[in-house]
Amino acid sequence: MTVLLAIDQGTTSTRAIVFAPDGGKRAVAQRELPQHFPKPGWVEHDAEQIWADTVTCVRDALRQAGLKAGDVAAIGITNQRETAVIWDRASGKPIHHAIVWQDRRTSAFCQQHQDKSEWLAQRTGLLLDPYFSATKIGWLLDHVDGARARAEKGELAFGTIDSWLLWQLTGGKAHVTDATNASRTALFNLRTQDWDDELLDFFGVPRALLPQVLDTAADFGTTQAELFGGGIAIGGVAGDQQAATIGQACFTPGMIKSTYGTGCFMVLNTGDELKRSKHRLLSTVAYRLENKPTFALEGSIFVAGAAVQWLRDAMHLIKAAGETERLARSIEDTQGVYLVPAFTGLGAPYWDPQARGAVFGLTRDTGIAHIVRAALESVGYQTRDLLRAMEQDAVSPTELRVDGGMVVNDWLTQCLADILQIPTVRPRTVETTALGAAFVAGLQVGVYGSLDDIAKLWQAERRFEPKMDRARADALYAGWQDAVQRVRT
Repeated sequence: MTVLLAIDQGTTSTRAIVFAPDGGKRAVAQRELPQHFPKPGWVEHDAEQIWADTVTCVRDALRQAGLKAGDVAAIGITNQRETAVIWDRASGKPIHHAIVWQDRRTSAFCQQHQDKSEWLAQRTGLLLDPYFSATKIGWLLDHVDGARARAEKGELAFGTIDSWLLWQLTGGKAHVTDATNASRTALFNLRTQDWDDELLDFFGVPRALLPQVLDTAADFGTTQAELFGGGIAIGGVAGDQQAATIGQACFTPGMIKSTYGTGCFMVLNTGDELKRSKHRLLSTVAYRLENKPTFALEGSIFVAGAAVQWLRDAMHLIKAAGETERLARSIEDTQGVYLVPAFTGLGAPYWDPQARGAVFGLTRDTGIAHIVRAALESVGYQTRDLLRAMEQDAVSPTELRVDGGMVVNDWLTQCLADILQIPTVRPRTVETTALGAAFVAGLQVGVYGSLDDIAKLWQAERRFEPKMDRARADALYAGWQDAVQRVRT
């Protein structure tokens, strides 16, 4: 049997998933990824561990499925975006831990240069914020001994996680990325679809450091034969949220999806129109095929599933994420408790790196269930923040396609429908990020003839209609807005 294999390298785990051509899941292997927090607001990953875990997961997934390298038509890669790695071209070793997209160490630089925000947005569709890769690259070049001089000599290579994995998978033959990941660096010009020399000068990034930018479905090289018992073509690469957009078959302008993983990311397909947001959403590349970009508006929330991790790992209020649904159902409401999970600042539409998390409305009667439910509700409220901005910038969606690990929780998915006051639709395959990577790889090698072939495979598993009356939803949301204002002052 011919299958597709997706490498899904996320913020908290690395996975390999084997898919049949119809999108059915054949095997999954996963390893958790430790987070490193060297200082408050700093977040790092060990890039070498990411690579080792990737190899282990691919081997495990193939073994589970009883398959060999020759059974795999192609590999697709999807990845946490904006996370920056710089490595030595000769040795293939990173010069420092990867700096993760959540990291805020470059906040001072961004604050100092806010007068450049509009200039940056016109070229990149992004804001001047520590979230994006450019300031992370600058920090690494300035803080690792000799790095800047070595970069200018061409001895070092930069990549987001996709590029890092491609380099390792191909034995250093491919220093490439795709247009979706490039569009998240703040170095890529959306109109020219290439690295922008003025941006490189501003951020102090030598062009010699950067990978070549390819389409989302393209020839990204072949894996070293010794890794998996034979070479496998790598046919697709997409940043995680763009991959989920493809996995959700949001191919028509106006279609919208929201993914709930570590963070929450809402993406609206705007077709060939590069739409500029007036409400601090991002313009980005949804995918690029045959050198033609399809654009999107995106709203990014830094903390969604990470709030549940915090409840489990830092506060020890739960032992497993699965407990949250039972606890949320055990009470009628939070009794006015709001949790604002601004652990690393607030994302869209606020973009406030100085905001910090807080819990409001505590009383003597407040218990674990109230705080857990407030954490889940915060995901709904943040999603409504994004949806309002989307409506004001572009269209009012009639439904929201949702995916990611959090939406297996029926209570949360119903909560989203209630707070948003529109239906939420959960697909048959909630692993849409990995599925999207598999789809574009399949498109490259001819498993699928077109995006229409992929769209026909999408199926809804369940549709959640709003059950809460609008007045109640509006009142709860007003309380959230008040809580947000308090963490911003």
